[in-house]
Amino acid sequence: MKALNIFFVVLFVLSAALQYNDPDPYIWIPLYLYGAFLCYKATQKVYSKPLYILGFVVYVAYAVFLFVDKNGVLSWMQDHDAENIVQSMKATKPWIEETREFFGLALLLIALTANIVWLKNVRRETSDVRRQTSDVRRDMKQ
Repeated sequence: MKALNIFFVVLFVLSAALQYNDPDPYIWIPLYLYGAFLCYKATQKVYSKPLYILGFVVYVAYAVFLFVDKNGVLSWMQDHDAENIVQSMKATKPWIEETREFFGLALLLIALTANIVWLKNVRRETSDVRRQTSDVRRDMKQ
């Protein structure tokens, strides 16, 4: 999982850097850097529940908005026949830009969800080992 988190850190930092020329970099640079930060902390097995909840809520809320917006993913699928979104680097149509942004949020949500599941399992295993250790110590005293 550490290698995957390092991959996500690099991906999200590069994605943030590419947002410099985006029409709304003030939104996307912090979103990607926040995801990179959480993935970096996960490489150190540091999990802050409030930080993950904040990221998850923001990413889901914005993804829902981009999905149902008049130029969002739903419009791209229904009104524009799921037109190719990778035909050029410059998104000339608003539904292409918003669909790409939606998939960026999807990647962020995948990374956060994977880390939440993984870190919970790590904590559970750690607490099981601690419990077993304390049981052994207690048995040795008796």
